[in-house]
Amino acid sequence: MDAMIDLDAYFARIGYSGPQAPTLATLRVLHALHPAAIPFENLDPLLARPVLLDIAAVQEKMVRHRRGGYCFEQNLLFRSVLERLGFAVTGLAARVLWRMPPDRPPNPRTHMVLRVDIDDAPWLADVGFGGYLFAAPFRLAADIEQRTASGLLRLVRDDPAWTMQLNLAGAWQDAYRFTLEPQAPIDYEVANWYTSTHPASRFRTSLLAERLTPLVRTSLLNTRLVRRHADGRVEAAVLDTPERLAAALAAEFDLELPADPAALFARLLPP
Repeated sequence: MDAMIDLDAYFARIGYSGPQAPTLATLRVLHALHPAAIPFENLDPLLARPVLLDIAAVQEKMVRHRRGGYCFEQNLLFRSVLERLGFAVTGLAARVLWRMPPDRPPNPRTHMVLRVDIDDAPWLADVGFGGYLFAAPFRLAADIEQRTASGLLRLVRDDPAWTMQLNLAGAWQDAYRFTLEPQAPIDYEVANWYTSTHPASRFRTSLLAERLTPLVRTSLLNTRLVRRHADGRVEAAVLDTPERLAAALAAEFDLELPADPAALFARLLPP
């Protein structure tokens, strides 16, 4: 998987020049820099363009060009970098629960998560959860509140499942549920085919983008842009023209558009 990864290009893309030893310290720094430089975005599925999960295509799109991607692309790239550095990485799959009614039927396993074993201790890494990007890896341990730069989280275990929960405004909310069963590349191919092509997939019907820096979490859902600053301030705006949408994608997310802004904006309007 990692044979074609260009570490120098990736490090330049995220602004990293530190040690390359497979240590927890290295993982933590890379995990913070990645979502600050490479935003989550689903422009290709929204525009009915193929989402390719080979490392050459992912690297061309997200490293050599100013594009982001969604979970499979983000965590495939991150996994390839980590493995090239010598980390022991296992790909996992999760069912997204974020903002879902508790009585809704289960979602398919369409989220990619990474288990990283360091000195015989298991950690989870995830640079592609577009509902709420994480700034740091977290320990694979049950019922321990873990404070990270992006917020307070915990893992709840109901063997064999683990549920990732986020604490927002003092209340715990489910983010996703996963097991420790390793996933093969074909598992991600099937899930990616569903999320990028199925008419009911949210990624085919809505624009989602998010970028997380130490100063601000910037989120976009269709035309609603929200900035949540580290000091607690919240700003919101509606991008009501193709020009405003294109300007925000460039300025807020550092994205180069793969299509004419008017064509993209038209995808966000009611039929």
